[in-house]
Amino acid sequence: MEYVKLGNTGLDVSRLCLGCMGFGVADRWIHPWVLDEDRSRSIIKNALERGINFFDTANVYSDGTSEEIVGRALKDYANRDEIVLATKVHFRMHPGPNGAGLSRKAIMSEIDKSLKRLGTDYVDLYQIHRWDYNTPIEETMEALHDVVKAGKARYIGASAMYAWQFLKALHVAEKHGWTRFISMQNHLNLIYREEEREMLPLCREEKIGVIPYSPLASGRLTRDWAETTHRSETDQVQRSKYDATANADRLVVEQVADIAEKRGVPRVQIALAWLLQKNPVTAPIIGATKISHLEDAAAALSIQLTVEEIRSLEAPYVPHPIIGFE
Repeated sequence: MEYVKLGNTGLDVSRLCLGCMGFGVADRWIHPWVLDEDRSRSIIKNALERGINFFDTANVYSDGTSEEIVGRALKDYANRDEIVLATKVHFRMHPGPNGAGLSRKAIMSEIDKSLKRLGTDYVDLYQIHRWDYNTPIEETMEALHDVVKAGKARYIGASAMYAWQFLKALHVAEKHGWTRFISMQNHLNLIYREEEREMLPLCREEKIGVIPYSPLASGRLTRDWAETTHRSETDQVQRSKYDATANADRLVVEQVADIAEKRGVPRVQIALAWLLQKNPVTAPIIGATKISHLEDAAAALSIQLTVEEIRSLEAPYVPHPIIGFE
């Protein structure tokens, strides 16, 4: 496994991050395909054995049960001091006017609940899951600063927003001397590249680590166009992200298949290799639900695409509507 610094920090993270949205209790959230605890633990254990030290979850994943499963597994299998544990806050966790968002009240309440579920005194990376249009960014940034100063988080990060919003948050933190975001968890893959326009250049300029989610477009980059899976048939979030651009995206997927066939490797390795070579990507978030997913992801680290291969992968792309900022 390779290790790199996360953004402009001294924090070492594995070149792959294990995304934990697929772990939890199925009837506690919108995704019926999530793995139960026993199957989740086998994935987490295998990831650790491969040298992955970076794990990303969120309070909302399966109504907190993802955090519970991840916390118990890491306690049993890992040395906490060597683990980089990340979680997120924003989406609704309980009914009522203060059950969601990034107010001071919500952040202070949700960090404590996340720590309890994770069974730890601190998280290494505490991220805002989306932008809160109903709370002043000054309130959010000061609350996050206080979370860090209280020792409940080592660093803070952000996810899925417009570049102007992220820059505003960075400016507010700098202006007041508060803790600054060190990472951006954004939507980036071969069939959704809108982040290349403004967010990636901003992150390069500000030395922000980039940890993309959905690096394989929910599996669409890894299989024949007509092939389906339990997830593809039941994941409405995936369909809302990609169905509208399916005709254009198919051409990209065919290029992935062509290069993979010529190299004699699975398609997943080509799609991930492209992302790993994209500056300033630090660590794609791999949503593994099978051991083979981890095997293929690890193998992608050794693939170096040529300039010509990258051009052929990128050539069919057409502009897409902005998605994921809700």
